[in-house]
Amino acid sequence: MGNRWSNRSNKSIMAENQQPGKYDAVLGGENPPPVYGSVLGGIEGVKRRLSNPVEDVKLAALSDALNYQEAGLNLVIQALQGKSKRLERYAYKLLRKRKETQVKQVLEHYQPWDLFERLQGYIGYQGQHAGRFANRYVEDYSSESGIENPENTAYALRWDYDGVKRSSTEGNRPSIAEQITSISQDSRAGKLEALIIGLWADDTEVGSDEIVNRLVDAKNKLTNLEAIFIGDIHYQESEISWIAQSDISPILRAYPQLKVLQIRGGERLQFSPPVRHNNLQTLIVETGGLSSETVAQICNLNLPALEHLELWLGADEYGGDCTVIDIKPILEDLIFPDLSYLGLRNSQFADDIAEAVIKSDLIKTISVLDLSLGNLTDKGAEILLNCSDVNELDILNVSEARLSEKMICKLAKLDCRLLADKQETDNDYDDEYRYCAVTE
Repeated sequence: MGNRWSNRSNKSIMAENQQPGKYDAVLGGENPPPVYGSVLGGIEGVKRRLSNPVEDVKLAALSDALNYQEAGLNLVIQALQGKSKRLERYAYKLLRKRKETQVKQVLEHYQPWDLFERLQGYIGYQGQHAGRFANRYVEDYSSESGIENPENTAYALRWDYDGVKRSSTEGNRPSIAEQITSISQDSRAGKLEALIIGLWADDTEVGSDEIVNRLVDAKNKLTNLEAIFIGDIHYQESEISWIAQSDISPILRAYPQLKVLQIRGGERLQFSPPVRHNNLQTLIVETGGLSSETVAQICNLNLPALEHLELWLGADEYGGDCTVIDIKPILEDLIFPDLSYLGLRNSQFADDIAEAVIKSDLIKTISVLDLSLGNLTDKGAEILLNCSDVNELDILNVSEARLSEKMICKLAKLDCRLLADKQETDNDYDDEYRYCAVTE
């Protein structure tokens, strides 16, 4: 009896040997792969798919890469330094719970999100100005000393509430508008990276129109400006709901290199008409009440690089008439798909937000979910608790809410960092009067 393989053709043997493995990519033909399809086997197939221009193909390839031991693991690690934020965050999620030594070493130096200054409460109620802004220490600007450290310092322009300089020997402090002109004429103005605007008038009816105009006028001098905070004003100077702003969109048009924009105060705040800004990564709007009109204008902004969106929605008594429907473009339409931080803070409908967030695809990709300062109750927290994707977060911030100790103990078992300090108990307020933390 002859060898049972002797009657088989070389062609059929070759066909068998060319069949794809479980994790192989196939070129040529349709599924199921044809016998003579070209097989991109093993790690080479993963590499080929990672070079594909379609991002969803790359995401699938990253997941498959982990089936190819150290070579595949290295590909995932490389994706942490890639140009695609979506791919970078997905790679991080694949790696964050792994135990390999090289993974731990890489993650020690990797931060999926770095604005940890934003996790604190509202220091304005403590009568304090910002001590850090855009990862820089804050220093009051003086025309005498000038700009000494333009890269690592956020310079603040301030005007005391009574209009008098801190140094009584120097007479009246120049107005904020005049200080903007002064700092723009500094010899190192072109190197300045971060600027803070404090109180600009002791009359709460005076908006930020002139401030915006002066900043626009200074655009050719402040050519390296990456971060602007308009409204670093604490409660002794003005309640947050009294701070009158203006249309901020001229700032976005004047500073195309801007990465961080922070605004405090929702009165008369506008972002109109809609603009496209290719480099803005962080947008922070702190208010005691954010109108549905302004939320709609924010949703109409075209911000392809946005990674950090933080809206303080506030109370309806102070102009915060928006509802969960108004944030639908963010959560359902995914107008800002590359967010790593989503902060829907200081809200009087925080339970509704929790329910909407866990239904959004954003919960699968963000690193930080911040629902602090709002009236989140055990009902909303239970919704978060029952969502498996919440375990994939790095940080869940529910500080200064309305959670019971029992619920906080449950949340503490989630596989993410929990921030849940300074809770108000249900006994402190009737259901009808569960206010958010920052209003007037």
